[in-house]
Amino acid sequence: MARIGELIVKAPRGRRTLDHVSATADTVVRRAVLLGERFWLPGARVLCVGDHDLTSLAIRMVHPEAEVAVADLDERVLAYIDAQDLGVRTFWADLRLGLPPSVRGWADLIVTDPPYTPEGVGLFTARGAEGLRDREQGRILLAYGASERTPMLALKVQHALAELNLVTEAMFPDFNRYHGAEAIGSAADLYVLRPTSKTWPAVASRVDRLATAIYTQGPQAVESAARPAVSGSSDLLGVEEFAPQVLVGDWPREILPKVARVRLSTWLAKAYAGDPERVAIAVPAGLEAVAVRLLLATRARQVLLHCAEPPAGLAALLAPVYSLAVEGGVVRAVRHAAPETGGARIVRRIFDNAHGKAANAWREGLIAETGLTKKQARAVIPAWADATTLELPEHRLADLPHLVGVSLSASPPAGGSAGTG
Repeated sequence: MARIGELIVKAPRGRRTLDHVSATADTVVRRAVLLGERFWLPGARVLCVGDHDLTSLAIRMVHPEAEVAVADLDERVLAYIDAQDLGVRTFWADLRLGLPPSVRGWADLIVTDPPYTPEGVGLFTARGAEGLRDREQGRILLAYGASERTPMLALKVQHALAELNLVTEAMFPDFNRYHGAEAIGSAADLYVLRPTSKTWPAVASRVDRLATAIYTQGPQAVESAARPAVSGSSDLLGVEEFAPQVLVGDWPREILPKVARVRLSTWLAKAYAGDPERVAIAVPAGLEAVAVRLLLATRARQVLLHCAEPPAGLAALLAPVYSLAVEGGVVRAVRHAAPETGGARIVRRIFDNAHGKAANAWREGLIAETGLTKKQARAVIPAWADATTLELPEHRLADLPHLVGVSLSASPPAGGSAGTG
């Protein structure tokens, strides 16, 4: 308990725009204990869909026999969890746009404490269901609380869950306690939900509806007036002159009506079939964190990205791929020529194949540079690279140039034998 309490105290501060409120150390530990009491955890896989509370760390500490993974939007939380070195796998995800491919159909148990809006609860629960590998035995543990003064809000949340055709197998009143969250009495219930045969078509229907406003505060609050990613003549300045072959995101219908259009979620889910020279991307306010992945998801030579507030450090993070010019909310990216040799060539291969697993591109790059066998090359690549480049947290992406260099220096000469790495 003391160790978890210390980790929570030192964790990144909650973000108001993401509805973060920290659970108490007692709550986090009791979640882990409850999992062991109700389910067989040796060899089981647990996925935390969002984990500002650090429940994943408690589960690994109480049940080291279980595999644990986290899918979260907050880069600081992912970096903090990785820094504890407890064997929790981390994946970047904006659940409004999709669940990371590596954890779809992966887990036996889902744990989630979502934004307490009908939209947030419905979306996080649906994404959790997508993460289950056993559709009959899998379970979703959901935290949710409402004020005594807002019964209609609670009713709307119950409707959102009912639409997913889930059975409420158990409900533990006031199981979760929080530092703050006075509006709901600093407490929330814990639901154990079981999918039915009717859950899966309902989940597919729910996640197909792009609803970015799921929070109670900030630009993506449910109550906020919807504002398109791009609006007005000033926002459109230069787009027609740029002459993109593809428009990604929510562009006004009157702009370049004959140009192909792709949804943000589709752009991230799979590589675009064509080979466009120029792509224009519109990012809604509140989704700025996805800008890095949207730029990595294309091999276009030039990209024009409209974003209300481009993320800090964007140019440095994407330096292996692009030269960037940022002016206000407009990012212009020009692709570098690919390096011909060395670690830079391997890093570029990883970034250029962003929809594929980083480990595969890394391995093929090492083989091309050193003549190693597949087994030898794989032995010097870290286990966390067994994920698509798009779902790697930013601190992993930033470390790639250095770690690729380390893997080159650790590689034995061709014909030698690699260590276990």
